[in-house]
Amino acid sequence: MNKQTLLRLKEIVNALSVQALEIDQHNKQNKAFSFRKDSNVFSEALFSTHSEFLTPYVNETLSKINELEILLQQNKRQFGLQRLQHLEQQVSALINAIKANSTLNKSSEQQLQASKERRYKQAAQRMMASSQALHQKLAETFEFERRLQVMLNDKERELGSSTEQHRQAITQQILVLHQRLGRCRQAISKLERQIEMSEKR
Repeated sequence: MNKQTLLRLKEIVNALSVQALEIDQHNKQNKAFSFRKDSNVFSEALFSTHSEFLTPYVNETLSKINELEILLQQNKRQFGLQRLQHLEQQVSALINAIKANSTLNKSSEQQLQASKERRYKQAAQRMMASSQALHQKLAETFEFERRLQVMLNDKERELGSSTEQHRQAITQQILVLHQRLGRCRQAISKLERQIEMSEKR
């Protein structure tokens, strides 16, 4: 191992630093990147850095190269060789991560799109369920109206053939039925408006 090898390694990492910075800036503005947020890019076995961005890992590698330069200056070549092997692994991993970024973004975009589609589907299902519940309620209210009308017709017939003694009580019952029928028809109108609004969305 010589200074030329180390210099070449530093040149490569400096070039990676520019690419990493561009990728990080792009990723920060990419909504799909949220799926990779707070996830380390590399394992702890390879880097001591913890980040979802590439630049901190490049900085760690540059720092390790500087440390290696110092070891060489102190003629600690055995330690230097071990460090160099680890650095080569780091550089290789950084190159692969930079190449893979666009593929990872596509995967994240697909996840984002799938998430949106799930939300739209759930919203549509809720709207459908809401509309069905309103239609069911309307059908029940129509049936209630029909029963009230039958009861009202029966009471009106009963009134025609009742004695004077019972007329007042039956008249009161007819009045109550009219009030209930009125409230029932108001409820029908309200439900019909709700259904109309629900189906316009």
